Amino acid sequence: MDASTAARDTRRDDFESDKLAKRLRRLAGQAIADFSMIEAGDKVMVCLSGGKDSYAMLDLLMRLREKAPIPFELVAVNLDQRHPGFPEHVLPEYLASVGVPFRIEVQDTYSTVKRVIPEGKTMCSLCSRLRRGVLYRVAGELGATKIALGHHRDDLLETFFLNLFFAGQLKSMPPKLRSDDGKHVVIRPLAYVEESDLEAYSELRKFPIIPCDLCGSQEQLQRKQVKAMLREWERRHPGRVDTIFNALTRVTPSHLLDRALFDFNALSTEPEMPEASIVRFQAKTP
Repeated sequence: MDASTAARDTRRDDFESDKLAKRLRRLAGQAIADFSMIEAGDKVMVCLSGGKDSYAMLDLLMRLREKAPIPFELVAVNLDQRHPGFPEHVLPEYLASVGVPFRIEVQDTYSTVKRVIPEGKTMCSLCSRLRRGVLYRVAGELGATKIALGHHRDDLLETFFLNLFFAGQLKSMPPKLRSDDGKHVVIRPLAYVEESDLEAYSELRKFPIIPCDLCGSQEQLQRKQVKAMLREWERRHPGRVDTIFNALTRVTPSHLLDRALFDFNALSTEPEMPEASIVRFQAKTP
């Protein structure tokens, strides 16, 4: 390969990389705007696990903040769950290098999960519950007004099907959620972003990924099976996953069966006409 060819290849790669970065910023910015995730003066606690999704979320929020029309703060928080062999130096070094205030919270939830959950059983539920409790506490201590989690579009779709198949509910991960005690607001800025784009962005930005050897290491997880199902659907029928995701944004309660969501008892055989559509005739006075 001669020098001119190499230069063209480099320019092409730079162009594609820049296009990807702009798309992710646009999608994250759109989700933030659509669901009013961040408001002026917010202190956003960015939960950083060491995986590609949370790294990308922090990176995108930092870039969006530079041009945001409103001021807001970012603080990164990592929960060190005391996994054996966890590289403690990676996240502090990375966060210091990008200039983000951070806190490393050490809590041995790993031992608790391993002690309570029998070998071979799914650990995700207990692990996430313990993590959530710690993160809520830390958010209160830091005075954070929003808690940002790195769940992406694929996570939302997988959760929808997990609830459909195994819980008998039409429910997914909401882009914005108030905690049960009303003290915290959780946001998911990557709600519109595809996992494949996050994988590409992670390689582009060369994030120092820390693999999960607890929940993420379990191959029998139903979530992984649902992920494989969605990818097979998309392979056989391109665009199907987009259609399903769009369906989550266009719900018609009157065409489902949830009586708490729609008042079927109030329906009558003669629907009321909107006031603006009623034409009234008045007799002329002689």
